[in-house]
Amino acid sequence: MDESVIRQVERETADALLDVGVSIPLKSFRLPFRKKPVQLRVTMRRPTMNGVIRISREYLKMGVSSEEMWHFDKEEEMQFLAEHGKGVSRMIAHTICRGWLSRHLLVGLTAWLIRNWVEHEYLLAAMTKFVCLMGTDPFIPIIRSAERINPMKPRLSHEKKGS
Repeated sequence: MDESVIRQVERETADALLDVGVSIPLKSFRLPFRKKPVQLRVTMRRPTMNGVIRISREYLKMGVSSEEMWHFDKEEEMQFLAEHGKGVSRMIAHTICRGWLSRHLLVGLTAWLIRNWVEHEYLLAAMTKFVCLMGTDPFIPIIRSAERINPMKPRLSHEKKGS
C-alpha cells in the first residue's frame, strides 16, 4: 500500500477514535450592533450501527455509486439533488442525531432544516465524504475475530465426542 494512503487511513482512524466529526454551516445571519455575522453550525459525527444501517438503506435507494458522485459535473449535481435531496438530508440528519431519542424524534426536523438552510455544495461534499467512510472494511477484522472465538464452533478436542 502507498505511504500516503496509509497515512490517510491512520488520520481517519484517529478521527474516528476521537469522534471529531465534520462541522457544516447551517445558517448565518446578521445581528444589529455586531460586525461579524452569527453562524449556526452542526457537527456530523460517525453514526451508531443503527444509523449506519439507516444511512445504507437510504444510500442504496439512490442507485448511485460514490465513484460516480465524485465525477459529477454541475448539472449532474443539481439533477442528483433534485431527485435525491430528501434522502441526502435524511442521511446527514442521521449523522447529527445519533442518540435513540433524537433519532426517533428529531431526524425529520433536522433533515428539513438541512434542506432549507444548508447550501447544496455543503450537502454534496458532506455526503461524498461520509459515503467514502461508510465501507465495510473496518468491520472485517471484527468479523474475523468473532469467527475465531465463536463459542458455538466445536474445538479440535471436541470433534469426536461432540461435547
